Order: sequence, then structure tokens, then C-alpha cells
Amino acid sequence: MALSLDREAYYRRVKRFYSNWQKGEDEYANIDAIVVSVGVDEEIVYAKSTALQTWLFGYELTDTIMVFCEDKILFMASKKKVEFLKQIANSKGNENANGVPAITLLVREKNESNKANFDKMVEALKGSKGGKRIGVFSKDKFPGEFMRSWNDALSKEGFEKVDISAVVAYTIAVKEDGELGLMRKAAAITSEVFNKFFKERVMEIVDADEKVRHSKLAESVEKAIEEKKYLSGADPSTVEMCYPPIIQSGGNYNLKFSVVSDKNYMHFGAITCAMGIRYKSYCSNLVRTLMVDPPQEVQDNYTFLLQLQEELLKELRHGVKLCEAYTAVMDMVKKQKPELLSKITKNLGFAMGIEFREGSLVLNSKNQYRLKKGMVFSLNVGFSDLTNKEGKKAEERTYAMFIGDTVLVEEDGPATILTLVKKKVKNVGIFLKNEDEEEEEEMKNEAEDLLGRSSRAGLLTERTRNELTAEEKRRAHQRELAMQVNEEARRRLTEQKGEQQIQKARKSNVSYKNPSLMPKEPHIREMKIYIDKKYETVIMPVFGIATPFHIATIKNISMSVEGDYTYLRINFYCPGSALGRNEGNIFPNPEATFVKEITYRASNMKTPGEQMVPALNLQNAFRIIKEVQKRYKTREAEEKEKEGIVKQDSLVINLNRSNPKLKDLYIRPNIAQKRMQGSLEAHVNGFRFTSVRGDKVDILYNNIKHAVFQPCDGEMIIVLHFHLKNAIMFGKKRHTDVQFYTEVGEITTDLGKHQHMHDRDDLYAEQMEREMRHKLKTAFKNFIEKVEALTKEELQFEVPFRELGFNGAPYRSTCLLQPNTSALVNCTEWPPFMVTLDEVELIHFERVQFHLKNFDMVIVYKDYSKKVTMINAIPVASLDPIKEWLNSCDLKYTEGVQSLNWTKIMKTIVDDPEGFFEQGGWSFLEPEGEGSDAEVGESESEIEDETFNPSEEEYEEEEDSDEDYSSEAEESDYSKESLGSEEESGKDWDELEEEARKADRESTRYEEEEEQSRSLSRKRKVPSHSSGRSRSSHSRSPGRSSAPPKKKRK
Repeated sequence: MALSLDREAYYRRVKRFYSNWQKGEDEYANIDAIVVSVGVDEEIVYAKSTALQTWLFGYELTDTIMVFCEDKILFMASKKKVEFLKQIANSKGNENANGVPAITLLVREKNESNKANFDKMVEALKGSKGGKRIGVFSKDKFPGEFMRSWNDALSKEGFEKVDISAVVAYTIAVKEDGELGLMRKAAAITSEVFNKFFKERVMEIVDADEKVRHSKLAESVEKAIEEKKYLSGADPSTVEMCYPPIIQSGGNYNLKFSVVSDKNYMHFGAITCAMGIRYKSYCSNLVRTLMVDPPQEVQDNYTFLLQLQEELLKELRHGVKLCEAYTAVMDMVKKQKPELLSKITKNLGFAMGIEFREGSLVLNSKNQYRLKKGMVFSLNVGFSDLTNKEGKKAEERTYAMFIGDTVLVEEDGPATILTLVKKKVKNVGIFLKNEDEEEEEEMKNEAEDLLGRSSRAGLLTERTRNELTAEEKRRAHQRELAMQVNEEARRRLTEQKGEQQIQKARKSNVSYKNPSLMPKEPHIREMKIYIDKKYETVIMPVFGIATPFHIATIKNISMSVEGDYTYLRINFYCPGSALGRNEGNIFPNPEATFVKEITYRASNMKTPGEQMVPALNLQNAFRIIKEVQKRYKTREAEEKEKEGIVKQDSLVINLNRSNPKLKDLYIRPNIAQKRMQGSLEAHVNGFRFTSVRGDKVDILYNNIKHAVFQPCDGEMIIVLHFHLKNAIMFGKKRHTDVQFYTEVGEITTDLGKHQHMHDRDDLYAEQMEREMRHKLKTAFKNFIEKVEALTKEELQFEVPFRELGFNGAPYRSTCLLQPNTSALVNCTEWPPFMVTLDEVELIHFERVQFHLKNFDMVIVYKDYSKKVTMINAIPVASLDPIKEWLNSCDLKYTEGVQSLNWTKIMKTIVDDPEGFFEQGGWSFLEPEGEGSDAEVGESESEIEDETFNPSEEEYEEEEDSDEDYSSEAEESDYSKESLGSEEESGKDWDELEEEARKADRESTRYEEEEEQSRSLSRKRKVPSHSSGRSRSSHSRSPGRSSAPPKKKRK
């Protein structure tokens, strides 16, 4: 037979089986022999007899009788099966080295009565111990002539039968490493099918408002496991369903695994789904409840259900009784929500393995069996018959919720979840639009159908109307946000008032605290320069007195040889020597008298009787001062880096080998000058990166502010990026951004290589790169899922939304900036860019003008002392999507045509916050047309247009065209260099080009005039609706505005 049998596993397991029998616990104590007979029955999926066979041999053997006696084992099977079993049969009469009894193989004859073989087995049973009581699996009853004749043979001898199902189940419930590997794989496949198929399908059904029966959906899940893409790389022939998927909704719920999905249509409320997948005979199970628009009460009950499961996981530890774990959960329900006690499921789970449900190891109030490390349970907690007070229809009023996972019992600490499918409300809730909005849309559609418009015209009209509405909604929302921003900022600044920032004075370096510490060297007595390395001091003779100068006081030194003399020039720090902003803080007493420089001279000529040239002392002094200075500066730099570093907890290493781990990663910034590979491993309270050289970098979970996973879609690297709350030190520098990445494909391309479209090598290389990308993405995703499970989702990785990304230059080069749920990031370029949205006060767009291709974005933080962040050169096409995104994040944005001097603006605000907010706060950034006067309407704009007299001749003709300006045009016309505008829509290209040339000439002349008059700093007044059409009417100079202008009262 081609099938192979794992001899080692067989001997290991049969030895465990016999040792438990010999201990004589429970039912094992009363039996003399064990009989396991397996017939043929296609309907029986799970049976203890077949489970024992699978456990011992790896396969089910039909029409086979196994007799386990005290000193021998007999197997009776067909000729082919006996050939298979010969792989484990040892020579007759000899015991295996492991102490397992010898095996006797008997061949079953198909057409004969097999009486001789039956007699041999009965004789063996009688000779084992007392020979009266035999252990059997009483529930397993197989049909067929062979089984009937064997049972008759046993009955004739009058053996007493004892059911040993429970004790055998307890024996095989503890899984070996190989078995756990298969169960992990089964759990991974179940998770994959749920996430990638079932959940997506339900979302489609809800989105499209489809009518789908529960039974049909269950069938589609069964078909999905035939497709390789959902099987995590497993062979489809080794994968099967443990039971038909159970999908329930619409008020009819039965939280058991014996029910079948009914033929009712799926109702968009609470949708429970239970599915289990079996991989190579080992089972897994997963239960989730998806909720469509759940009310707050439903969400609260669901959150409580998650807390119960969390409590149960903590209770499942080695040595704990099953009933004790059950009682702990029930006590929690009694304390916190006693009204739910009658609604909870009767049991909270069961042991699982080769059999889906182990009836003797159920989590209930009576089970006295103890948990053991290595057992795998299906935990299932649910509430049924709950009442939804907000439900209007019958199917909405009653709901249930059910969650279940496959978990592994550990030595100590909570059980480990193997089915890594997220289950928080935000992960299982499907939130739709309000019904009122949908009804309005339906009514509009019906009205249009009645009017009988063409479909295209109807579509365009609807689209235009919706777009205008979206813009109006956005503006209204922004007006609300403007008020909020000003109020919050004022309150925040008022609270902070009085908290003065203390500037640190530079520490004063003292060479010697008392004269006795001065060295007594001959050099000092001889009035030579001496360097005391211990105290980092240079002792120099000044007016015949040895005077110590600390190395910190020396700015630089230089040595030169001129003729017969060597000169050593020493420059010191003194007020005026170091130009910089904080110069005054360097010196504790700047009014004192300072030595600026000292020059020493020594002869190069050797005088008679002297052993050395006098200049040698200066040369040595020069060399040693340089060395000491370098050492001091290096140490100072390190101390400066360490300044403000928050001491981190030490990493708790998890010695378990199954830690989540990623190999062959690079770290940025580099630990050493040359980049090195290493591995990233997740431990109990943090990550540890170990390079191939042995360098270690620890990052604790509680120090991570943002964890970002940047997939390799459209990128050349795949990245895990950590933005930290407090900086950490490695490579002698402090870092708040650390990332681990690996390259995908070639970053450089050989241009010298002959390129051909259908070159086989190139096509093969592309295919290999695609596979590599897919493999890397899967490895990183698995790592992330394991880490999230390990940290109980306290650490969550965010994936940037590539479709919301836009190009910009936060530093020197342009890169793709992508938002995620809590930040705006770019992780692929170095240095990385990371802005936390919660810290942002408002966004201001600069240089927004219709004839410019790019604009700039300024990010102002809630902490006004923090420098604003500038992102330059953003394509103007990205403006609307960015506005939409910011609006959805409840972030205030403004726009203007000028570049502002933000350093002065922020200084003005910080110096006088009350004055700033009295003048309207951030409203000075609003375009004139969008202030509080925007609602006044056309009448006011017409009056103002009449009073407005342009000073330039070429704009006189514009007075006739004021009525052509729409409210939308008024907003965009704030541009200081607008070239005419709406009234010119009737002119041809030649006229427009001529006007453009004239405008350019005028612009040049205007800038020259402005340059001349800047010293006078005159400001011209402008009406609020002038739209910026006249060049002489700007309220701000064309250069950088230095501070927010005051609001003018009418």
C-alpha cells in the first residue's frame, strides 16, 4: 500500500493510551481489555472508534477490529489493511523498546465466517487480567454482516461491557505539537473563509439590498472552500466542512451546532454565522454575529458578551476544573447584568480535535474534569431571545448574539485564540445611511421617472444637484467647526496661562572645586602647558601663574610655525564670539571680563644642554587638547541626545518558540553605518529587533503611538512603521520613528540590458516578483494578526488608504502622503512623515489660485508653541479630495492666495492670545466671501460694486459685468492676480491672450512700484466683496504677511 504510517507517532500515542489505562483512573479501573470495532457507515461523520484509529494511524480503517489486551494487541482487517499495518507490527512475542505490547495481525476473509480469528481474539480477551469486563464505545453501532457476527461472538461469551468513551476522549484531548500545527492551520483557513468570503458577501448583500436565503448563503460558503484562494495555500482535497454553515437572522435563532440554516430570507439586523473547517481530520470552529445598524443598547450587550468571553479565556488554565471556569463567567453575569442570566447559552463550549464536539468535555456547571495544557476548545458564548426596543417589525424585535473561537489551553495565563478574526463592534457592525435620506432619494428618483426624462439627462441633473449639496454641506460643517476651533483654543490657552517655559541655563563647568585637586606635575612648576585628562582641564601659565581652563571654555586652537618659532593660539568662548539666538543663555554671568584668546610661542631651536626642542611641548599640547576636546564634545552630544529620554520598562521575553516573528528585515534608521538585516519578534510587552551582528532594539507596546503597515502595492518596499510616544536611544541617537522593511523586487534597473516585450526571462522575473509580493504581504499580515491577538488588540496596525493619497513635498522630495484612521503618513521615503490628526488645530491652504498648478498646505497644531508643518507643491487636482477628507475627519480648513509668515503669526498669538481671539481668532484666514456676511445675498454685493472704483484703466469695462458674478465665482475671485473673469466668456482666444499679456506687463510694473513704496508701509482699504479684481486694492502686501490683520468693522 502506498500510504505511509508514522511509526513514531503510533508508538508514542499507544504508550500514552496504555499508561493511562494502567493508572486505572475512572472507568479504566474496572476493565480487563478494550475492544474497538469499526464497520462501514457513510452517514457517521464523527465516532469515537474512528477518532481513535485516526489518532493512532492517521487514517480511518473500515471493517477493522482492534483488541487491546494487557500483554498483546490484535488487529483484524482485510489483506490490504494488514499490509498497511505491518509498518508498525513488531516481531511476535517481543515487546517494543517503548514497553508497548506486541501486535498480532489477523487477515479477515470476506466470504467466510472468520470463526477461527474470532476465537483467537476471544481467547486473548479471556486471558487479559480478569477476562470478564471489556471496555467499548457503546454509542458506536456500525451496520453490516461482519460487525453483527463479531458482536454475536462477544455476546455468547457473556462479557460485561463498560463504556470508556469519556476516559479515551480525555486521553486524546491533549494535543501534541504536530496535532496543534494542524489545528492552527484549520483555524487559519476558517478565519480566511470568514473574512475574505462570508463577511464580504454579507456586505455585498446589504449594500445591494439583495434577497438571499440563509440556506443559499450557507451553500455558497461550502462551495468557497473548493477555491484555493480562500485556503491559505492548503490542498482543497484535505479541507472539508465540520458541519454545514449555520446562518440565522430575523428573530429565529437557535444557538446550537445541530441546527440547519433555514430557507428564510436574510434580515438586515443581527446575523449569526457559525462555520467550522476540518483540515487533515482536525476540526476548528468560528462563530460571529454581524450587526446592521445596531442601536446603542444592542452594542452595549454585545460589548458585555465580549467581556464574558475575555473572562472565560482568563479562566481556562492548566489544572482548573471545567465547572469552575463556567461558574466564574456566570458569577460575572450575576454581578453586572443579572437580567441576561436566563438568556445565556446553556454551556460555554466543548473540547475539540479529531471529533468536532467532545460530549464528555463540555463547559457546564457539572463537569469535574480538569483542563490540561495542550487541550483545544471551541468556546461559544451567546445571548438569545433578547428584545430590541427600537424594533418596528416582528423580525426586528427579537435578536440574538453569538460569538465563538477555537482556543488553546496554556500552562498559565489566558488561553490563546487560534481563530484570529476581529470581533469588536467596529469590526462586525455595518452602519448604513439614515432611512430618511434613503426615502428622500427614492422620492426624487420616482419623481424623475414620472416626468419621463431621458436617463442621461436625469443622471446629469441628479449628479449636479448632489455635488452642489455636498459643497454646501461641507461649507456649513466648516462654519460649525470654525466656531468650535476658536472656542476650544481660547479655553485651552486660558488654562495654560501662567505656565511659563523655563529656559535651561547652560551648566557651568568647573575644573577644580578646591585648589588641593590641582595636579602637582613638574610641567606646571616649569610653567609649561599641561593637560589634565581626568578633569578635562588645560593648565596654562598666565602672568607666571598656572591657571586652569576647562576644555568647555576653549572654542578652537591652531598651531603655526613661523621661522624659528612655533605659535599655539587658543581661542575661548566669550560674548559675541558665538552668533546665535540663545547666545545670552550660554554664559551664567555675561557681564564679567572674558579672555578672548591666548597665544604661546616656543623656539624650534635646541639650546645647548637641553634634551628636547622647546616647541615640542606646544606640539604635544596641541595634539592632546584636540583629543580631549573631541572626547568631551562626543560625550556632550550623547548627553544632549539622552536629555528628556523617558526611561522605558524592560522587555519581558516570551520563551515560547511560537512567538510571532519576521525574518530578513532591515531597520531604519540604521543601527550602524552599514545597513544590516535582522529579525523582529513580538514578546509579552514589546517587540525586539535583533540584527545579524547581535545588536538589539526593543520597542514596547505601551510606547507605540501609531503602528502603520504599508503594503507593497505600488511600492518597492513593504514596511512596518512605529511612531513612538517617547523617543528611544540606539546608535547613540534618539529616535521617535522606527521602521522595519524589506525590499520587494529590484529597486534599480539595468538599462544596458536588452529589453524585449515578450522576453521569457523578463516575463518569468515579473511572475516571480508578483509571487514574492503576495508571499511577503501574507507573511506580514499573519505577523500583524498574531501580534494584535497577542496584545488583545490594544496595539492595532493601521493601513494607509492609498485611494485618498496625494502627492506633496513635506521635506525636499515629493512623495505620496496617505491618510489612515488617525494620521497622515508617508512611510516609504526617509525621513518618514507622520502627523497625528488629533493634535491638529486647523489646515490652511496657501497659493490657491486658478492659474497655478500647485498649492501648499500648512498644518497648525493645537500646541501653538510647536512649529507648523508645511507640505509644498501639492497638485491642485487634489484640493477637492483633500477638503472632503478633512471635512469627514471634522478638521477645520481655510484657504488663501498668499504665503503667510507663520513664525510671526504664531508668535503674535502666543504673546497675546486674548487679543487674538477678541479680533475673531482664526477667522482672519477665511476668504472674504466666506465670512459671516456670505449669506447677505446679491443686493449688498451690488451696492458695494457701485461704490467701488477701480484705479487702473484697463478694468473700467468690468463695471458693466458685475451682475455676471455668481456666488461661486465670488469665492474663487479672491485671487490677487485674477485676470478679468466671468464676463469674458464671450471673447475669442486672441482677445484673451492680448489681455493676459497686458496683465503680465501690469503685474511687473506693479511689483516695481510696490517695492519702492514698501518702506512707507501704506495699506489701502478694500470693500468686502471686491473679489480682488483691482491690483491696487489688496489689503495685504504681496510678500509674506507677518501677522493676522485685524477685522474691520463697518
